[in-house]
Amino acid sequence: MQPHKAPARRTLTALACAAGLAAGSLGLWTASGTAHAATSLPAPDHVVVVVMENHAYSQVIGSSSAPYLNSLARGGAKLTASYGITHPSQPNYYALFSGSTQGVTDDSCVDPGALQEPNLASELLDAGRSWASWNESLPADGDTSCRSGNYAQKHNPWFGFGNVPTDSAYTFDEFPTDFSTLPTVSFVTPDLCSDMHDCSVATGDSWLRDNLGAYADWAQTHNSLLVVTFDEDNKLSGNRIPTVLYGQPVAAGSTSGTTYTHYDLLRTLEDLAGLSAHAGNAATASDITGIWN
Repeated sequence: MQPHKAPARRTLTALACAAGLAAGSLGLWTASGTAHAATSLPAPDHVVVVVMENHAYSQVIGSSSAPYLNSLARGGAKLTASYGITHPSQPNYYALFSGSTQGVTDDSCVDPGALQEPNLASELLDAGRSWASWNESLPADGDTSCRSGNYAQKHNPWFGFGNVPTDSAYTFDEFPTDFSTLPTVSFVTPDLCSDMHDCSVATGDSWLRDNLGAYADWAQTHNSLLVVTFDEDNKLSGNRIPTVLYGQPVAAGSTSGTTYTHYDLLRTLEDLAGLSAHAGNAATASDITGIWN
């Protein structure tokens, strides 16, 4: 079932929260009856996360090759001390998605469904929220191929987990044009050219503008959020990466110099969605603060 065809659950959750119902009835609270970070984080209706590739903070932020991403940083928030976990690419994706590299140390394809550990998607689904991924150049919905043209499974950690339905992974051609039908949290994975891995910063920046610019504009007036981050740097800058957040919940022009990693971003995504569960190292990570309206 495509999540953008069944918005009723998200609508119910939003209405219930707005009405001030007891949060325990929606599973937003911990067993002790307190909400973690509820007073400091917004509750966006939709969050879209995009992971770009292999560029250091200084290669993107302030670069004339990335005018669109820098416009998002000016109109939203940038993290000036955001870091990847390790090298190469694939372990960082697993870290961001599940709070652990899951023993992955290289870019070799993980056997589809081999892992059962908690992750962002499984937590969302267990809590009655919604999840999906849209993947550029994926051969077909739910395809678990290792590599096909400019598509690489190593950038799609959800395929490594047996507790994430493969039918929640779509080709990017199916990305909704009615953004109100997006799930609670989704990831968009550009292919190896569009994500700046094989092609230039300018190419990736134009791809973001052309393919997610309309969503970013919409998010500014519809309580929604766009997150653009990178898996790792160019291996020359201490793994310091660009991370930009944009949308109505974000204070325009804000900057945070606090040190954050993929584990902190995962923790923040979990708490923005009102989840009480936290996967792996996200359990001891920190929420991103100081940038919200």
